[in-house]
Amino acid sequence: MPQKHILIIGHTWPEPTTTAAGGRMMQLIDFFLTHNYDITFASTAANNEYSVDLSASDIKTESIVLNDSSFDDFIKKLNPNIVLFDRFVTEEQFGWRVAKFTPEAIRILDTEDLHSLRQVRKELFRSNIEFTPSKWLQNDITKREVASIYRCDLSLIISTYEMNLLTELIKIDERQLLHLPFQLSKIENTQIARWPGFNERKDFICIGNGKHAPNVDAIKCLKTEIWPLIRKSLPMANLHIYGSYLTEQLRQMHSRTTGFYVEGWVENITKVMGQHRINLAPLRFGAGIKGKLIDAMLCGTPNVTTSIGAEGMHGQLPWNGSIEDSPESFAEASIDLYQNESNWQSAQSNGIEIINKLYNKKQLDEILKNKIKVIQSSLQQHRNQDFIGSLLMHHSLASTKYLSKWIEEKNR
Repeated sequence: MPQKHILIIGHTWPEPTTTAAGGRMMQLIDFFLTHNYDITFASTAANNEYSVDLSASDIKTESIVLNDSSFDDFIKKLNPNIVLFDRFVTEEQFGWRVAKFTPEAIRILDTEDLHSLRQVRKELFRSNIEFTPSKWLQNDITKREVASIYRCDLSLIISTYEMNLLTELIKIDERQLLHLPFQLSKIENTQIARWPGFNERKDFICIGNGKHAPNVDAIKCLKTEIWPLIRKSLPMANLHIYGSYLTEQLRQMHSRTTGFYVEGWVENITKVMGQHRINLAPLRFGAGIKGKLIDAMLCGTPNVTTSIGAEGMHGQLPWNGSIEDSPESFAEASIDLYQNESNWQSAQSNGIEIINKLYNKKQLDEILKNKIKVIQSSLQQHRNQDFIGSLLMHHSLASTKYLSKWIEEKNR
């Protein structure tokens, strides 16, 4: 069997216990390990206390430098079959070097979520302007991200909503895209039997990485608008906020008297999630698939969230809880679900169906394997049919290349 080697270029080292993006990356790594790829993970970032130990999975790691020809020598020597960029900014930084020095390597972009969609929504939300797809399309960061998608041989799109934006609004050929949500093991009956029941659980939970603007806004919204309404109706209930990188401003929201507990990071989120009755996620902007909502479903915990929170996550299947966009209706739905065991059990069942039908690892892995195989078998033909991509790559080689070389010379 010929050797297969993939180089993953990460903007950061994976942090599966703190971010959904880190969990997503570990799912992709697991896929390539299962299919007998040698994996090298490279990044310009520094490791931290939350970074996963990749060497424990026999993954080689490499520290790389921006705007430096040392990367050229590194990738020529490595000569991978596939290069995976973990978001569009890493493709912008290293894509032209990959294309020049390993032209036969398949270039895959894992968008994680459309960063442009998240950024534009954040800007509009803070300016109190309603989001529309046309506003997203006009933004410069959207043009950068879409250009990156065109330059790659394949882009992995995590959400059905984002897939529709790219295929229906921009008209990107579906040959260049693959809808690939989280790749998760099926929830089995033996697992369900171990879940605490309705009466064994109490209180509400909210998960939010403090570096992620939508999470910070959601926690503030809970504190000032939603939790007071819930607490008024359920004076004995508490809300527990968990997450890494919580700022001092968020920590100061901790209030025992109002039942608003800011707990911070916890290593075993599965255990903690399974002890609570309802997961709250009042997200008012953002993009992609929300890891916190998936984590809740995997623990049998119903979710109350917003249209943004549930977007692109459940297809035509009923949501595992409630989707509400006003603070009043959000609080009302949360109170009802907390008190109604029958509705709670139905919501839990909906979550099981969503995971098992839409996030089935076995099926998704097979789809990804076949997609890579098709591209590998006719790579040049695949690229010949992507004129826009070749045009953008030409301009990247002509502009990004010389800007990078100028910076390199300047740094000397």
